[in-house]
Amino acid sequence: MAQKKAFEVDSWLARPDPRFTIVLIYGPDRGLVSERARGFAEKTGLPLDDPFTVVKLDAGEAERDEGRLLDEARTVSMFSDRRLLWVRNAGAQKSLAEDVKVLVAEPPRDAIVLIEAGDLKKGAALRSAVEGAALAMALPCYADEARDVDGVIDAELQKAGMTISLEARQALRRNLGGDRLATRGEIEKLVLYCHGQDAIGLEDVRALAGDVSGQSFDDAVDAVLEGRIDAFDAAFTRQCQAGTHPFVALSAAMRQLQAIQVMRAKMEAEGRNAAAIVAGHKPPVFFARRKLVEKVLERWSGEGLARALERLQGAVLQTRRRPDLSTPLARQALLAIAAESARLGRGGGR
Repeated sequence: MAQKKAFEVDSWLARPDPRFTIVLIYGPDRGLVSERARGFAEKTGLPLDDPFTVVKLDAGEAERDEGRLLDEARTVSMFSDRRLLWVRNAGAQKSLAEDVKVLVAEPPRDAIVLIEAGDLKKGAALRSAVEGAALAMALPCYADEARDVDGVIDAELQKAGMTISLEARQALRRNLGGDRLATRGEIEKLVLYCHGQDAIGLEDVRALAGDVSGQSFDDAVDAVLEGRIDAFDAAFTRQCQAGTHPFVALSAAMRQLQAIQVMRAKMEAEGRNAAAIVAGHKPPVFFARRKLVEKVLERWSGEGLARALERLQGAVLQTRRRPDLSTPLARQALLAIAAESARLGRGGGR
């Protein structure tokens, strides 16, 4: 049976066995699944931005167009001796599992099939098809342990040319580890906040995580998510006049959107509705906010959430460069997201 234990996955991906032409990367940690899938794709040596060599399919698309995966796998490339078929958001799709069964029985000669999937239980059709094959590999991804989190922290800070004190690392680690994508997002946010510094200290981490004053911006952030522009402006102005730094609002909004981004990806991958995703989310969503989060999940696409987070990250960097303009810069970024949410709520495109 071609499968690895969770602790064996990184070592296999460091030197993938070329005999395995079908690779399934799955698990509840969506960020880790995505990160490892991209790493494997890069190891193939194929140009990932070439649509003739790398074919990217959404599992829902492959499900609707029955046989699409088989057709792509059997297509002979005119521009390369190999092709990569990259399937994302796989889950319980029956037709996809059937296509994979055919492929593992007769592996494609000129194609590599990479499948990203959500949390597949033991016995799930797709997982069983891959695990029972001789030339297919199943790689599980579970939430990071402390050692893994430290590795991500070190990698991101090394890229930024920064160091972190032991106390700051311990404080940061307590807020990380549930999802690789969210973990990396929090560290990137910390690097942005500390732009221009060589070292990150405990006070930087505390400022990023927010304190009691961070709770005071909850009303403003909720108004942004719902697209209530007047309510946001009133709440934001009130807190700024009370002396709360506007970065706290940006940080709170990023934290909320990152959590919603993870839920939206799970919603798309598993084909479940917003209410079911919110009800099963860990850590639990506070009951008074569930309807709001459900509304945001239904309203925003994954791409839209990514753009909103990019806008907030840009605003954080701008406020660090121009602290004298931090309030209008933060207000402008948050107002733009509130306006977009209001537009989506009226039925605009995502």
